[in-house]
Amino acid sequence: MTVTTTVEERVREALRDVLDPDLGVNVVDLGFLYGIEVDEQGSATLRMTLTSPACPLTGIMEDQIHTALVAGGIVAAVRVEWVFSPAWTPARISDDGRDQLRAIGFSM
Repeated sequence: MTVTTTVEERVREALRDVLDPDLGVNVVDLGFLYGIEVDEQGSATLRMTLTSPACPLTGIMEDQIHTALVAGGIVAAVRVEWVFSPAWTPARISDDGRDQLRAIGFSM
């Protein structure tokens, strides 16, 4: 039996290679990814958040996202919508993300 992976699943998996520049943990496990939409032309729109609306690192993260998704051949184009409602909280961090943060010295 063959398991079919959707483009959205491939996008989510590729985003595990995109690290928050401050924390060194991927954006999926940190709970920054709120939604993925891929249209018929293969363009992805990501709804994402950060720990703070004032984060100066959005450009770096958008470059990493473009590399992972467009240069990686998963989608034709990508656009990130930065949203801050609902606000990010540490409760959004996955168990794997918590383990990664503990490994680098954060108490969780």
